[in-house]
Amino acid sequence: MDPITLAIIVFLVLFLLLAIGLPIGFAMGVTGFVGGSILLGDFDAALFLLGQTAYETAITYNLSIVPLFILMGYFASNSGLSEALFNACNTWLGHRRGGLGLATIGGCGAFAAICGSSLATAATMTQVALPEMKRYNYADSLSTGSIAAGGTIGILIPPSIILVLYGILTESNIGDLFLAGFIPGILLVITFMLTISVVTRIKPELGPRGEKTTIRQKLGAFKNVWGTVVLFLLVIGGIYLGIFSPEEAAGIGASGALGLALLARTMTRRVFVNCLMETVRTTSMIFTILIGAILFNNFLVLSEVPNALGGWIEGLALSKTMILLIILLIYLVLGCALDSLAMILLTIPIFFPVVQNLGYDPVWFGIVVVMVVELGLITPPIGMNVFIIKGMAQDVALGRIYTGVLPFVVSLIILIGIIVAFPKIATWLPSTAAMFR
Repeated sequence: MDPITLAIIVFLVLFLLLAIGLPIGFAMGVTGFVGGSILLGDFDAALFLLGQTAYETAITYNLSIVPLFILMGYFASNSGLSEALFNACNTWLGHRRGGLGLATIGGCGAFAAICGSSLATAATMTQVALPEMKRYNYADSLSTGSIAAGGTIGILIPPSIILVLYGILTESNIGDLFLAGFIPGILLVITFMLTISVVTRIKPELGPRGEKTTIRQKLGAFKNVWGTVVLFLLVIGGIYLGIFSPEEAAGIGASGALGLALLARTMTRRVFVNCLMETVRTTSMIFTILIGAILFNNFLVLSEVPNALGGWIEGLALSKTMILLIILLIYLVLGCALDSLAMILLTIPIFFPVVQNLGYDPVWFGIVVVMVVELGLITPPIGMNVFIIKGMAQDVALGRIYTGVLPFVVSLIILIGIIVAFPKIATWLPSTAAMFR
């Protein structure tokens, strides 16, 4: 059978397996294994490749960053840091129109700096911020929309598990990816805050003002969050200055988060064990998906799909910018049906060779892809962040949540356009870090 024809059939089978509910790691692994064995014509060789892939993935040193940053996030989630961050932002911003929404975005951005997961950020901030916004009679659309949008910041501001996996798949420098995500992440926080300000200026009843606070209260709010700020600066600053590698930074981050929880006296033995068990479960899930993605990628290489796709695209009478926009549009469509991790692992082996041939910076492309993936997290008809919030706020209609996220979708699209038009926004910070290495 022609390799391209086989690849088309394998893709159809993959999406069929996903449609019937098979976990994506197993779906990609099975289709990649079967397709590879057919192309190799040797079942034993394909079986050997399966075992070798699983073994080498499990012992890869670079991947040690994944469980360590996940552990850091769970320590932060279970130690009350999210509540402290939200309260600090609320003290400074709560008295403004839509202030609790602004505090939610600020809290999400700060929590993202020690978490690295959009879904975890959304779920945690739902528990912290939603009751407070209900108390001040915020419209359900604004309250849930701001949490859903704020949650997307989790995979852009470093540390980010998605950026780690992108770096491993594309052999890009993970430290550079972390640094590249910092400025766009800050801009995303500012953009979402501006969105809330505009929405509440048009309809003030959506987000009433909260209570005013004194300067003493504002300054006092820092006493519960100084540790988080120091930890973030230590991790990212150490990477920027070349003092330690991303893997070492992950270990320092996890240890620092544990230390903060112990200082806050919120880390009991039960919470500690729960954090370890949740880290094992999450890491196992990610590694299963990653192994399946590598098997599927091996099949794609054997079938020469990336080369064929690259040749076909180069034959089109389109500019490199138009080709990039088509790729980003595909990501947006996939984001309506797949979660962020699945999108990255499924598509990067296909699109990255094309992007390289077009001459785009791989670090910049990684940031743009993550931002488009963020857009998929809040875009109908799926939007994983939306469903996370719906599951935790069952009294809010799904339509109300989608109505609330629409202004944020528009603002995120505008910001993506700015990053595409001005790549230096993402690449400047990594370029300045090179002098310290």
